[in-house]
Parts: sequence; structure tokens; C-alpha cells
Amino acid sequence: MIKTIYHSIVTLIGKIGNDCSISAIIAGLLAVTVSYAGPILIVFQAAKIANLSDAMVSSWIWAISFSTGLTGVMLSAWLKMPIITAWSTPGAVLLVASWSVYPYSDAIGAFILSGLIATILGVSGIFSSAIKQIPQPIIAAMLAGILLTFGVEVFISLRQLPILAVPMILCYLGLKRWYPRYAVAATLFVGIVVAADLNLLHFQDISVSVVTPIFITPTFSMEALIGLGIPLCIVTMTAQNATGIGLLRADGYNAPISPIITTTGLASLLFAPFGAHGINIAAITAAICTGKEAHTDPDKRYIAGIACGVFYMLVSIFGATIASAFAAFPKELIATIAGLALFGSIISSLSSAMSEELQKESALITFLITISGISILGVGAAFWGLIAGIVTNYILTGNTNTLSSKKR
Repeated sequence: MIKTIYHSIVTLIGKIGNDCSISAIIAGLLAVTVSYAGPILIVFQAAKIANLSDAMVSSWIWAISFSTGLTGVMLSAWLKMPIITAWSTPGAVLLVASWSVYPYSDAIGAFILSGLIATILGVSGIFSSAIKQIPQPIIAAMLAGILLTFGVEVFISLRQLPILAVPMILCYLGLKRWYPRYAVAATLFVGIVVAADLNLLHFQDISVSVVTPIFITPTFSMEALIGLGIPLCIVTMTAQNATGIGLLRADGYNAPISPIITTTGLASLLFAPFGAHGINIAAITAAICTGKEAHTDPDKRYIAGIACGVFYMLVSIFGATIASAFAAFPKELIATIAGLALFGSIISSLSSAMSEELQKESALITFLITISGISILGVGAAFWGLIAGIVTNYILTGNTNTLSSKKR
């Protein structure tokens, strides 16, 4: 038994070593950079509303970062797919809007309930069954709508800071022609060099300290469980997990949904007492790792998922100091490199969305609602675009069956 386990581990390590590539590792690093350059700031905003101490904030960031990294490494290595996980950004937005009326220990109890419900949805297969009924073009249209903003931000940055954005764009285009595998990595390097030359990097204000995780004994109040726990689970499952699964499907990965949802649900449950409000499948950052920029061979992009997870776990050690580190980069650099890295995913999702004649209108409505940015009942535009596309498809075709998706 022990010999068999040892042999399996050695075989896995050997395969990972053979499949490693600089482009995949850079994709993983870039995904982490984008996560900490934007969504993490919402966590700080929520923490301020809850009047959390610096130690508690550090513990919270450690919990969401370490659990995100752990699940990403485990799932990517196990499934041999780039499974990128993340903390729930819509969940953090919900906390900003709702947390002020609940004590921290009650919020921890609500986090536990949310993780428990997500785990049950994963184990039972209910979420998997529901997501498989959505036609592929509608999924792709939703993804295109989500990613479009990031593509547009490249040219907004071009207007705001052309002296930085122009060299990055030219580097990207040139490398895409001659050395496409290294286009994103080289563009990131050029961006950092130019930013340093322009004195736009501000590392002098960063102070490094190691985090000490703090276990919070949960309390359970009906008000927090209903007013925070259940809505937190709903927005995480609809706005994050559904989108993340859609991304994987759009890029040709027929990932087993139930095991992934179960794993992230369990991670949410186990790390909730340390402050983790929810772990889920990533969408936007995942697109950086699931496209051709990570590796030309789809079967080797799982390395990007492993690299991303490792970087998350390494960064988690330093808790709250990470935000100030990533804040040292100009926002135009982050916006430009993120948008350029997602060009391939935007192209493929738009093409897939318009690939079926009978579902073009459904996909178009999904796309337009998603980019509208509307929010109803606290749930974002991506979910409502998905619902509108499904309803439109049923009205126009009378068919709710999915299109078969080919596994790469």
C-alpha cells in the first residue's frame, strides 16, 4: 500500500516536471497578481466596515489565500486541468453591503453555513445537473461579457498612461507574431522595466510581516444565518461557480463539476473560523491560465493551475502586507497586462457564442446584459445574463438541452 502510494507520488512529480513551462508558471503568477491588485481591496473595505483589527484582517487574508492555493494545487494536479480557485469577490461585495449589523462571530457562523450548503450541493450533484442544462453558446456569451471590460481597459490605460501602455502593447503584438508562447511574460517584464524607469513603482512603503492565523469561535444567530449565510452561498454559486464552470467548458475542459464544488465547499467550511468567507472556482483570473498563452498544448496548462496555487500559498504567509505590495504597481500596468493576457479568451468566447445559428439571439442577449453591469437583488449582471439567455433560447427554440461540448 505504502509502496503504491510512493510510486504514484513519484510518477506525478515526474509528470509535472516534464510538463513544466515558463509560460504556464508566468500565467499562474499573473493570475495571482491580478487577484491581489483588485479584488483583495474589497476584502479590506469589508474588514473596515466590520471594525476588524489588523491581526484579524491578516488572518482573513491568510485563510482565503492559503485555502485558494491549496484547492487549486490539489484539483489541478488531480484532474490534470487548469482548475483555478479564488475567494468569492461577490461575497466580499455582499459583506461590504451587509456586514455592519452582525458581530464578527455571527458572521463566522454564517460563513460556515454557506460552506456547508455549497458542500452539500457538490456532494449531491444538484449543482452539476443544473449547470449541464445550459447551452454552450450562452455560457460563452456570458464569459465574453465578463472579459470584455478587461480588454477595453487596455485601451483606457493607453489613453491614461500611453508612455507605459504603448511599449507593452507593441511588445505583445511583436511577440505574438514571432514567439507567441512568451508574449505575456515578456510584456509583463517590459511593463515593469518601463514603470521602474518612470519611477512608477513604489516599494518603499511596504513592510513585511508574517501572519498568525486567528481561530474565531463561531456563534450562530438566525438573523446572520438567513441575512448573510444564505445570500453569501447564493451569490458565490451563481456569480462565481457557474461562471467558472462556464469558462472551463468554453475552453474545452469537461471538468467534473461535483468534485470541484465539493472540494471548494469543504475548503470554505474548514477555513471559515479563520475568516474565509467563501472559496469557489475562479472565472476572470482562470481565463489567464486556461488559454493558449499559458501553453499551446491544452493538456499541459494544468501546470498554470498548480503554479497559481503555489504562489497563493506563498503569498498567504505575509497576510495583509500583500495588498500594499501589489499596490506598488501602477494600475495601468495591471490593467494592460491583464487585458492583453485575456485577448485569446475573449476571441474564443465570442467565436463560440456566435457559433450556432439558432442560438445567436440568445447568446447576444446574454452578452449584452452581462456587459450592462446591472445588479438585481444583490446578484450581478453575469447571472442575470445567463438566466435571460436561457429564457430567450427556450422562447425561440423550445429547447433547453445542451449542445455537446468537445473535450480537448
